[in-house]
Amino acid sequence: MNHDVNLTEKLKQYFGFDKFKGNQEAIIRNLLSGKNTFVLMPTGGGKSLCYQLPSLIMDGTAIVISPLIALMKNQVDVINGMTETDGVAHYLNSSLNKSAIDKVKSDILAGRTKLLYVAPESLTKEDNVDFLRSVKISFYAVDEAHCISEWGHDFRPEYRRIRPIINEIGNAPVIALTATATDKVRTDIKKSLGIIDATEYKSSFNRPNLYYEVRHKTKDIDKQIVKFIRQNPGKSGIIYCLSRKKVEELAAVLRANEIKAAAYHAGLDSGTRSTTQDDFLMERIDVIVATIAFGMGIDKPDVRFVIHYDIPKSLEGYYQETGRAGRDGGEGKCIAFYSYKDLKKLEKFMEGKPVAEQDIGRQLLQETAAYAESSVCRRKMLLHYFGEEYDQENCGNCDNCLHPKTKIEGKDALLVVLNAIAAIKEDFRTDYVIDFVKGRDTNDIVAHKHDRLEEFGSGEDMDEKLWNPVIRQALIAGYLKKDVENYGILKLTPAGKKFIKNPQSFMIVLDNEFNDDDEDESREGISVALDPMLHAMLKDLRKKISNRVKLPPYVIFQDISLEQMATVYPVSLEDLQNIQGVGAGKARRYGKEFIALIKKYCEENEIERPEDLRVRTVAKKSVLKVKIIQSIDRQVALDDIAEAQGLEFDELLDEVEAIVYSGTKINIDYFIEEVIDDDHVDDIYEYFKESDTDDLDAAMDELGGDYSEEEIRLVRIKFMSDMGN
Repeated sequence: MNHDVNLTEKLKQYFGFDKFKGNQEAIIRNLLSGKNTFVLMPTGGGKSLCYQLPSLIMDGTAIVISPLIALMKNQVDVINGMTETDGVAHYLNSSLNKSAIDKVKSDILAGRTKLLYVAPESLTKEDNVDFLRSVKISFYAVDEAHCISEWGHDFRPEYRRIRPIINEIGNAPVIALTATATDKVRTDIKKSLGIIDATEYKSSFNRPNLYYEVRHKTKDIDKQIVKFIRQNPGKSGIIYCLSRKKVEELAAVLRANEIKAAAYHAGLDSGTRSTTQDDFLMERIDVIVATIAFGMGIDKPDVRFVIHYDIPKSLEGYYQETGRAGRDGGEGKCIAFYSYKDLKKLEKFMEGKPVAEQDIGRQLLQETAAYAESSVCRRKMLLHYFGEEYDQENCGNCDNCLHPKTKIEGKDALLVVLNAIAAIKEDFRTDYVIDFVKGRDTNDIVAHKHDRLEEFGSGEDMDEKLWNPVIRQALIAGYLKKDVENYGILKLTPAGKKFIKNPQSFMIVLDNEFNDDDEDESREGISVALDPMLHAMLKDLRKKISNRVKLPPYVIFQDISLEQMATVYPVSLEDLQNIQGVGAGKARRYGKEFIALIKKYCEENEIERPEDLRVRTVAKKSVLKVKIIQSIDRQVALDDIAEAQGLEFDELLDEVEAIVYSGTKINIDYFIEEVIDDDHVDDIYEYFKESDTDDLDAAMDELGGDYSEEEIRLVRIKFMSDMGN
């Protein structure tokens, strides 16, 4: 092989580019000289050129192993379009019939084919292995190599069989390529492919044009998203949701608000999927709402925002998905919505899986949670996760850097942590270390006899909000590292050992607070724009009506409904039904006086009503509501209804409460008689009759510990239905 090839000439000849990007030339020269090669290059960096160009230059056929059938076809078309003869590139996968396979084989044997794409499943088929034995292989390229590792975000067990197959077909250099991989995954890839000696090429993971932000996920998330898209009209964007159901629902909400949006997930037929993809590329639609199935090999350079409706399962997946924004170097806004509830839900999903898999899943989720909760520069955290240093104090393009928190001294807390990790022999993970410094004698700690160490509880007098941020920021600062072999175990670095001997100032920022009191959150969110004068007048009107009809005020409209009325000024019955907790029945019964008051108030005070706040919702709940109401009419036990609808019991109660609060009458006496003692029912009922609030906590306090939360909620539903509707 002649190594003095003029690569720039070849690049121009085949691809029409004048010069290489980044490491491309060095990578190609390394491969041409017969060495194993490992390439870590973020999406959009020109990964595929690293194997396409050498395959066209070298003798024999290069085998590219790739998991994505759609991508193979796309790349084969591109290569064949660049060369004069047909058949320079081919693919072998399950989509080909017998005669197509024969054509591929004859082109390879005739020496026409320089590049053969195979799915890992096809590579392991016996007749393919036998055939490839007779072919001169120039090299093997393993694309999307993170699929080898169960720590990667896209694990494929069949990738583990690649090395044994290579040994059967015949040895040749291997180039492994991936767009995201942590140290852990890199080690895994090299071990599994038997290329420990590979030359490594790492490109920077920093995408300076991407803006990262994490928002607290509250009840009005749909409204926030509609507002955001309206503020970015005509721009292309992708919204990722974890479930297909959510994808469909959200796409419907966006369309109801005049946003050109479509759903995309694996449950749709391939025709619909490819039409949607084309519509997005051709800008007939602006927004795609998708599960993570979308975006594989979508090369749209001007995606301007990527929104994560649900927090992703791993930071690798998150980086990959946000990486689809701003590929042309222009603006790219990446916004993720995070709530602790979602995290718990994802943990629950793992329960049926094998223990080892659960453990990995949990570790990856913890990394995502750390990213979401931390007040440190998001860019710094992401890059650190992928093993890259980021020196700047303030990146100027993430929410934490644009609104920095006050730093506090963390020296003493860091010292406690470092000494604790040394005392327990650097053999445990973050949560264990935190339990240990807090002095919590968990079963685990007692089993290891660590409650007898003098360092046990050495941080019990310190603010417990310190521990997570101190450990996370000590990792970034290089005082601690996570073990690669046993991921998650905290080890001291030389710098950490030095700190113990000679402590110095260590300034940290505390984490962002994510309390899951969504109710209060959304209330606060509303009261910012609340019109206090109108709010007071609406409360007076409610009081007047409540005296007239002899019912507690909250039976007429809940507080949250009044707050929203004083924010968005509904002036018609139709407007009124967009208010939380107001259904058609309630609007008709009490709405007229409220609307009249608001209308008059707006005229007298020359108020411009905020149109943009009127986000139209889609009656997605209506199907579920109808099913619940029908089941209750048939007197089905509530716990059975919950099970049939795939809801937890308290989630069902949320739905039933929404039904009665918005003015629909239902009768659950048949169920209450079964499960609650009559005296209890009377006591709770009396309480709500006398009380001027329907607040659950207040009821629990007042009624003492004799009644369960569920009992109180059930009777409150009965009371609201009897009285208000």
